[in-house]
Amino acid sequence: MTRATVRFWIALHTWSSLACTLFLLMLCITGLPLIFHEEIDAATGDPAAVVSGIAASGTDPALRPLDSVLARALAQRPGEIPLYMAFYDDRPLMTVTTGARPDVPVSGMHIQIINRLTGEPVAEAGGGHAITEFLLQLHTDMFLGLGGELFLGGMGLVFFVAIVSGVVVYAPFMRKHDFGILRTTRSTRLKWLDYHNLIGIVALAWMSVVGLTGVINAFVTPITKVWQANELAAMTRAYAGRAPLPSARYGSVDAAMATARRAIPGMNPQFVAFPGTAFSSGHHYGVFFQGTTPLTKHLLTTALVDAETATLTDARPMPWYFKALSLSRPLHFGDYGGMPLKLLWAVLDAFTIIVLGSGVYLWIGRRRSLGDATRLVADRAVRAPAFQKGISG
Repeated sequence: MTRATVRFWIALHTWSSLACTLFLLMLCITGLPLIFHEEIDAATGDPAAVVSGIAASGTDPALRPLDSVLARALAQRPGEIPLYMAFYDDRPLMTVTTGARPDVPVSGMHIQIINRLTGEPVAEAGGGHAITEFLLQLHTDMFLGLGGELFLGGMGLVFFVAIVSGVVVYAPFMRKHDFGILRTTRSTRLKWLDYHNLIGIVALAWMSVVGLTGVINAFVTPITKVWQANELAAMTRAYAGRAPLPSARYGSVDAAMATARRAIPGMNPQFVAFPGTAFSSGHHYGVFFQGTTPLTKHLLTTALVDAETATLTDARPMPWYFKALSLSRPLHFGDYGGMPLKLLWAVLDAFTIIVLGSGVYLWIGRRRSLGDATRLVADRAVRAPAFQKGISG
């Protein structure tokens, strides 16, 4: 590369890094405990953290019918209607989400955790794991809603630009030195430059993957809207123009689940969306199934069942862009490989914090060095005429 090209890449790396560093530090710091969210929930008394051999998503005869569980949950929230049901696949617990109307915002939803073996509510969600809920909200959108999501997604793209430009800048530097060189006997700033370069290259692949999956996760709302406008609209075209089904005419959830299971055998339900919510139409139960392997459990297949008659309307896998979103979530938080992978994710997260912090330190140090050099040149320029005048005099 020419000298001008190198200067361009250095400037691009410097300013793209500075633009996103503050927000990336926040994401890394909040993301570190979120890697261990299950362990934190268990330690803080989250009732859903208790594991049992019977899964609420299964068909064990000991499990209570969904209709009776729903009736028990609605009795706890008089005047509200059902919005969602969700099932744990490793314990007999499920959640029932209710609200005043189908389009109620998240702040107006109430989530009950119910033991499907007994039909009794265990707790309201948001108690034992309030810590991780707070951190997740801060990590996801900084409590700013869609605007916060899109802003952090943009910061993720800027971070990827910083990664790529950093590799371009590092390549010519390595031609003159051995890989992983640490010049610890030189100045402090030079030592931290070597640490910054080495740790950045070691964590390069991880930072790229986590950064890009974070960008995909940030666009969950637009992705959902695209799915609604295309796939969901196509699946429910026969119902277009009909008035939404009132909640008093909702039929049996158990009958709808039986219909969905026949249409999609060999999979377990992850959640049910009631009519009028974001993942169903005004006339359907949207039953979303997941696979049984570590990979396929993150890939959803949808069955739309008429909420009044329990007849199947359509069933199909989610489109490719929704699959990309679903696969990016566990990859982003490292929660698909057990504790060893979580520990690795935590170490690489700490490495990223060091890279970000050292980058700021190096930039501040460089500004100070340039300032000192400028003052030195100015001082010499001022002194030179007086010195020369003294000699000539």
